[in-house]
Amino acid sequence: MGKRNAGSMAKLICLALLAVALCFGPSCKKAQEPEPAPSQSAAPAPASTQEPSTAAKLADAAKEEVKEVVTEVKEAVSAGAEMAPLDIKLPKPMFVGTPQDTRVPNLRKPTGKARPPFLAPVGAKLLSLNKPVSASDEEPIIGDIEMITDGDKEAADGSYVELGPFLQWVQVDLEQEAEIAAIVVWHYHKQPRVYFDVVVQISNDKDFITDVKTVFNNDHDNSSGLGIGTDMHYTETSEGELIDCVSHGTPKGRYVRLYSNGNTSNDLNHYIEVDVYGKPVQ
Repeated sequence: MGKRNAGSMAKLICLALLAVALCFGPSCKKAQEPEPAPSQSAAPAPASTQEPSTAAKLADAAKEEVKEVVTEVKEAVSAGAEMAPLDIKLPKPMFVGTPQDTRVPNLRKPTGKARPPFLAPVGAKLLSLNKPVSASDEEPIIGDIEMITDGDKEAADGSYVELGPFLQWVQVDLEQEAEIAAIVVWHYHKQPRVYFDVVVQISNDKDFITDVKTVFNNDHDNSSGLGIGTDMHYTETSEGELIDCVSHGTPKGRYVRLYSNGNTSNDLNHYIEVDVYGKPVQ
C-alpha cells in the first residue's frame, strides 16, 4: 500500500512539473514578451482585434492543469495522512530457504528482506482474535479449528490444524460487518512449502453464494473451480501471507473464507492462524 501511495504521488508530482514546464517554457515566454515600442515617426497602431495566440491558449491551459494537479497532490497527501502501519505480531522464524519442488508455476522469488510495514486506514485493528471458525472438514486430522483464531502463530507441534486432502476451506465469522483492510494467513511454516489454490474471499453471506468478493487467488488452472487467479504462489514463512484488501476497495463483509488444495509436501491442508484487520461498520 505504501509503495502504491508513493508511486501515485510521484506520478502526480511529475505531471505538475511537466505542466509548469509547459507554462513557463520558451513558447509561453515568447507569448508574454512585450512588443517593441513603436518609433515616434510610426503611425499609431489600430486596436488589435485578433484572437489570443495559440501559445497564450496553451499557457492558460497549462496553468489550469497545474491547478488540477496541485489539487490532486494535496488530496493524495491528505489521504496518505489517514493511513497508519498495522501492528502485526509475528512468530519465530523456523527455517530459511526455498521449497524443494521448483516445478511450482508462477512462484514468487523470496526477497531475503523483511516485509515492509503495511499501511491501512487509521483505526484498523485485529478483528479475528478468538472469533468463531468453521471448516469444510468438520473433524480435522490434527487440532481443533478454533485454534485458527487463538493468537498462536508458532509452527510448533500442537499449534496447527490439519485438514483432509484436496480442496478444503476455513471460515472466520467476525460476528459483525466490517471494512476489511488486510488478511494475514499462516499455513504450516516449519518447513518450506507452497500451498496450492489459495483463494481468499469476503462476504456477508455465510454460505458464500451471493455478495462474494475475491481478494486473493493463485489458482492458475481453475483446479479449485473458483476461477483462474493471477496472484503468485509463495513459500510459507513466519511472516505469513499478507493480503492487501485496501487495493480491492476495502471490501465490507462479516465472513472471511480461505481455500487451499494441498501443498508441495502432501495433499493435506494446514492452518496455524488467520488474522483479519479492519474497522467494524457503524
